[in-house]
Amino acid sequence: MQVKITEKITLNVEVSGHGPAMLLLHGNGEDHHIFDTIAEKLQQHFTLYAVDSREHGSSTKTGITFNYEDMAEDIHLLINQLGLKEVNIVGFSDGGIIALLLGIRQEVYLNKIASLSPNLSPKDWKKKPLQYLEQKYKETKDPAFYLMLNEPNIDPEALKKIQIPSLITAGENDLFYRSMYRTIENQIPDATLKIIKGHDHSSYIIDTDLLYNDFIQFFEDEKSK
Repeated sequence: MQVKITEKITLNVEVSGHGPAMLLLHGNGEDHHIFDTIAEKLQQHFTLYAVDSREHGSSTKTGITFNYEDMAEDIHLLINQLGLKEVNIVGFSDGGIIALLLGIRQEVYLNKIASLSPNLSPKDWKKKPLQYLEQKYKETKDPAFYLMLNEPNIDPEALKKIQIPSLITAGENDLFYRSMYRTIENQIPDATLKIIKGHDHSSYIIDTDLLYNDFIQFFEDEKSK
């Protein structure tokens, strides 16, 4: 369905399943279909809201420059528009950043978040992938590459404001330095960090249900509420 959140922005949202609300937020240059495989199982436990971010998938494409705070506000407006409560968020890469930003804002509708392979700053990129990103932006001037080169800019101290259970994951061979993930784990009061062995930034997320059992254990564990 198409949900109009502002005069200029409409987000595409695919709803499926039954149970507590869970938003699925994809990464840069993708759409909600990256979660199709795991969604088939998750929809047996949750009402899924698989969202296409602005400028992605079937959501509004304005060509207007935007940042991660804008994207977080989009999701905030969407949740309010849908009247959702006790919301769980699973966000990958850009989506993981959005989950952290909403957690920092201490939005009252949040229940738990899973932030998959996020980063806090452009300084978190490892050297080779950063060089590749810089070259791609030089060639294309794509705003998506510009966004990743200049954002996010999350102060690690701000993570202490996240007062809900948070699952943080990263691939063993992720794009970002492992020390950054340790920082996230240490700063969020109720965080669990899981490093996925043998995987890179996205191979444990896209078109796989590898994290299904981890999600069920984390989101359905009453003790972590």
